[in-house]
Amino acid sequence: MDSPVGPLLLTAGPDGALTSLSVPGQRGGRSVQEAWRHDAGPFRAAGEQLAAYFAGELTEFRLPLRAEGTAFRERVWAALDDVPYGSTTTYGEIAARIGASRPAVRAVGGAIGANPLLILRPCHRVIGADGSLTGYAGGLERKTRLLALEGARPTPR
Repeated sequence: MDSPVGPLLLTAGPDGALTSLSVPGQRGGRSVQEAWRHDAGPFRAAGEQLAAYFAGELTEFRLPLRAEGTAFRERVWAALDDVPYGSTTTYGEIAARIGASRPAVRAVGGAIGANPLLILRPCHRVIGADGSLTGYAGGLERKTRLLALEGARPTPR
């Protein structure tokens, strides 16, 4: 689907739960496979909610998501779901939320970078401890645009 941050590729499992949302050129992102079946049905609600989000009318997605990863990654991804619209957090704060040790911050960053559900699972809200806009699988320009859309103001810690 088209969006203000460029084309979005959504995938879903047989049960209709979204399994990924990626963008062209995304590090570790998905690309259309020949064996895939195009069916707009599972994506109707996602399209409506994404359109409302980009219009500034929706602050929380209510969609069935099914991202599969290690238990550690799934804990990190669940912590991302708790970062409120319009705010930012740091990798260290995410590590603390899941009870990970200080040395695990790098692993937390790796799990965030592997988030298969960009925008829907708001990894764009995670910034560096110094307030810098570090890394984003979809590119820093998209991260900046998403944070601006939400009115988030990253501040140095």
